[in-house]
Amino acid sequence: MSEVEGIARFKFHEGKLEEFKRLSARAMDIARTKDTGTLQYEIYFNDDQSECIVLERYRDSEALIEHGAHLEPSAELRALLAGSPVELFTLYLSL
Repeated sequence: MSEVEGIARFKFHEGKLEEFKRLSARAMDIARTKDTGTLQYEIYFNDDQSECIVLERYRDSEALIEHGAHLEPSAELRALLAGSPVELFTLYLSL
């Protein structure tokens, strides 16, 4: 089996930085306490904190699947967000 790596890049809408930081801290806590195969999960900001990149590395595909399952929004969360300005996106295709 081989490691899986990912890089995500985010550009923030006006006023959304603190929300991203709050959600990122929660995701980091989940990765630390529940994931068994996450090898790297790091967040880097540019100087003015208008953009960031997230570096992720997993032991194997199963570890990435486990991480995704831990971060997937529950039915309860989806219900709470219904009608709010927060949009949830569902995976359509993946490599």
